[in-house]
Amino acid sequence: MSKNYEIDTIDLKILALLSEDAKIPYTEIAKKVFVSGGTVHVRMRKLEEMGVVQGATLKIDYSKLGYDITAFLGIFLEKSSYYERVASELEKIPEVVSLHYTTGPYSMYCRIYCKDTTHLRQVLHDKIQKIDGVERTESIISLEERVQRTIRLDELME
Repeated sequence: MSKNYEIDTIDLKILALLSEDAKIPYTEIAKKVFVSGGTVHVRMRKLEEMGVVQGATLKIDYSKLGYDITAFLGIFLEKSSYYERVASELEKIPEVVSLHYTTGPYSMYCRIYCKDTTHLRQVLHDKIQKIDGVERTESIISLEERVQRTIRLDELME
């Protein structure tokens, strides 16, 4: 693929439609964007090769699977040089679903899902806080997630 591939409004329209519904067939996208199904396939392949599209995900309501606690965790490191080691250990903990290296008061910030407060305490005490290099943590429990979405790509086209 050419390294000079430019993302245009057709690409953005394709991405906007898939962001709304990742299961929409390429043939349906083609009709809405006024291109052929083959064009959608080719453009998606190019977007994947460029790293713009990185797979597809499934949106799961974890509370319906018994994970009733969503917590955000600020992690303070003993030294910033411990980041790679700590991040590698956090990646091994299944309850950790997102991890960020941040500015501000915390060195790292993550989201974790737990079944209940007992499970949360176990994850914090027995897993995260025992990682060498973690100085301390601060937890914030989410009471409700009001918005979870992708950026509105169709608004970027205006």
